[in-house]
Amino acid sequence: MTIERWPTELRLAKDRRSLRVVFDDGTAFDLPAEYLRVTSPSAEVQGHSPAERKTVPGKKDVEIIGVEPVGNYAVKLVFDDLHDSGIYGWGYLYELGAQYEEKWQAYLDELAARGLSRERLR
Repeated sequence: MTIERWPTELRLAKDRRSLRVVFDDGTAFDLPAEYLRVTSPSAEVQGHSPAERKTVPGKKDVEIIGVEPVGNYAVKLVFDDLHDSGIYGWGYLYELGAQYEEKWQAYLDELAARGLSRERLR
């Protein structure tokens, strides 16, 4: 049985570099914009199968410029690189927060393995 978690607060930081999500069980996460961008649930990032998933480099300084509700089940984030196709369901946001250390390290390892950088290409 899956536990449904509902957000009681979504707050974009003044510097647009993180999103605070507080859930009805009292759990709170401050999710960095870069992390949210590179783990976007969009097909552009996740592909249509695990084999198609992309490692997204160069997003260290990305900012969130929009937070738009999607029904009562999700939020769409708009980033300053104009990526806006990911729909972040409440369960996925909770998962991103709860598994931050593991997922972030996996992302850093993927970048290193592919010779990619978090820095934006100039």
